[in-house]
Amino acid sequence: MLESVIINSRQHVGLQKVSALAGRFRSSIGPIKNYKFIQDEVSGESVLVCSCFRIIENLEPTCAVGQLVYETVQAHHKGYRSGSGCLLFLAGAWSRTALDCLQRGIAVTHIIKAMSEGIDICLDVCKKSSVLFKDIAGMHKRTATPQDLGLQLSEEAITNASKEAANVHDKCLNMSGQRRVKLSRHFCEAKSEMLSSALLPDLLELPDVAVLAESLSHGCEDAMKLAVEAVQMLSKMNQQDISDPSFDISKVQTCVLPGLPEDCACVVEGCVFLLSDEQARVAHRIKQQPLKVALVTGDLSQTYRHLGFKSLSGVGVCEHLDLSASSKEDEWLEKVVNRLLNLKVNLILTAGLASQKVIQHCCRHHILVVEKVNSSVLRIIASSTGAVPVSYATQLAEPCVGNGINVEIWRDLSSYERESSTAVNISNGRNGGLVTAVITSCIHGKLQALEDQFWACAYRLHHALKDRALLPGAGGTEVLCVHQLQKQAEYHRVEDSKTGSAANLYRGLVLQLMADGLIDYISAVMVSTGRFSAAEARTIVSKQLQDFHKDEIITGKFLQLILESRREDAVFSAGKPDEALTVKIYDNLSVKQEAWRKALDLVFLVLQTDAEIITGTGQRTEENLMRL
Repeated sequence: MLESVIINSRQHVGLQKVSALAGRFRSSIGPIKNYKFIQDEVSGESVLVCSCFRIIENLEPTCAVGQLVYETVQAHHKGYRSGSGCLLFLAGAWSRTALDCLQRGIAVTHIIKAMSEGIDICLDVCKKSSVLFKDIAGMHKRTATPQDLGLQLSEEAITNASKEAANVHDKCLNMSGQRRVKLSRHFCEAKSEMLSSALLPDLLELPDVAVLAESLSHGCEDAMKLAVEAVQMLSKMNQQDISDPSFDISKVQTCVLPGLPEDCACVVEGCVFLLSDEQARVAHRIKQQPLKVALVTGDLSQTYRHLGFKSLSGVGVCEHLDLSASSKEDEWLEKVVNRLLNLKVNLILTAGLASQKVIQHCCRHHILVVEKVNSSVLRIIASSTGAVPVSYATQLAEPCVGNGINVEIWRDLSSYERESSTAVNISNGRNGGLVTAVITSCIHGKLQALEDQFWACAYRLHHALKDRALLPGAGGTEVLCVHQLQKQAEYHRVEDSKTGSAANLYRGLVLQLMADGLIDYISAVMVSTGRFSAAEARTIVSKQLQDFHKDEIITGKFLQLILESRREDAVFSAGKPDEALTVKIYDNLSVKQEAWRKALDLVFLVLQTDAEIITGTGQRTEENLMRL
């Protein structure tokens, strides 16, 4: 994938590849993401994508650095479902920072030390600029003022508003010297410096979930509407106190239904699955009656082995030397079906795949097999029915079978001439606390993107309710970080000039280069709105930073420019300018922190791993190389 990129072999190759790879995704960050087709040159098949994670997933990077970047982004996406674009962009920007430092002769150890100081400054800014839920609730209760419309907060106001947060985070501030680089491709999850709900007052005033959703939708209003419905439905089902909402993401699953219009998307209680015609006939036969259920955590096939399985070497059974592979499968299948019939199992839910032979044989005996069930859903069903999940169907016994589960026909889709013609709803009828977001579209290629948008919105709500705080969005937090990095860089330059010592001269330079990377990110986000060119965006950011230095205005004017286009649309549609202008954009505290951490960890890992191949730049002394 990087073959077309010119790599200077006399510089740090790994960092150049990270920068080049990140550059491919510059147009995929920000609020407006265009759909892109990725075509396989060999098979000719194509896929429709719009998020950074799906793009890099389908590009399938083959080089070592590309694999490392992909695994880092994949790990972040798995836990947060958003922020991958920010991670990838900053990894590229800060790789260029490290490259620039190497070209200037700065040692690897000094680069790491200075960039670690830079990320600590940024995390401290996140802590001090975080907006507590009680402040968000207060802002939406009072009448909006011109100052509120632009989020114009003085440093003193931010300090006072987050004084409670500062007390929580005092122990997390002194990170310099304690930070260590993770030399593994599978980065450990650092504890986010978030506002733990356990540490905040019990009587914390919370904003309405709909208010949070509006601020966190980031242009995906339809997906966020589904996420809000899921929160409200779970709260009602679990009889949760509405004054202290939470969102257990493990109790939510999705079901995609191609062929239906997008406005048919909805959230329903229970677990909705799509079945083939053959499976649908079984579902019609066993519907609306208490069933016995078996849960399998792996694939439902004779060849499946669990992760970590190791066969015994030198051990074999030679009773049937003429036993073919097909006869082994038939023997296993007969054994499984007989066991299911003896246990009177009507329904099998498996986390993996089921072989076509298994599905067909089970259907003949009126046993419904549903595959690709989320592991979290299996655990909840096991808890509510008394079933015990097993790795292999041959392990099933009487104590493993659950009772009291029901299957209902949710939608008959045969009129749409689809291969899978029926959607069923599986529930236990005893308030199991599971909901399904049904994603629909007439365009089959959009379903993956729509599902990703729903999960991104759901996870934003989940982390917001968990953190109990948010960050100024639309680039506001990044502006604060740039200001603080530049301020600290200037401080180092002044101190060095006073003392006449060049020992720490590099620190101011590194912090300034890190700030330039954030400015580049803010500009790219502005360009993605379609209202600014790259030059205009950088000019606006530079002007805002100058105003910041002069007037101590944090994010007001900058956010006002970003929100201008959305405000114009809102004014025309609502007809009430004051109400339309009250919409504010926020980001998740923990998601942004982890994206920044992972981006810098990735840069450090590539920098140190490939340090020994740097040639032709800087000093060629052993002390400049950190060998593993």
